[in-house]
Amino acid sequence: MPKTAMVKIEPKDYKKDDLIKVNTVIMHPMDTGLVKDKESGKYIAAYHITDVEVYYGNERITTMKLSGSVSANPFISFYVKATKTAPLKIVWKDNKGDVTEKVIDINVG
Repeated sequence: MPKTAMVKIEPKDYKKDDLIKVNTVIMHPMDTGLVKDKESGKYIAAYHITDVEVYYGNERITTMKLSGSVSANPFISFYVKATKTAPLKIVWKDNKGDVTEKVIDINVG
């Protein structure tokens, strides 16, 4: 399964101090390690997101800890206060050591 994120932010330009609602869906199987494969009968190895970090410009604004108990393709929603024109970067790490990120530009006029 591809490791990507769909990030929805509307509208594209903001006034200073606007609240921006950020909706994300991170495409990840989030396997717990407790489920058996239907064909082989063997357990599917644990494979899940462990950490999500959000940066606005160069500042980390939040950190989330996840586990295998979170559903596949987790939906995460949060707000960001528009204080400057800067990239919003979402970085997620999984228990196999993969690190993936998605960057969206925030424009404040």
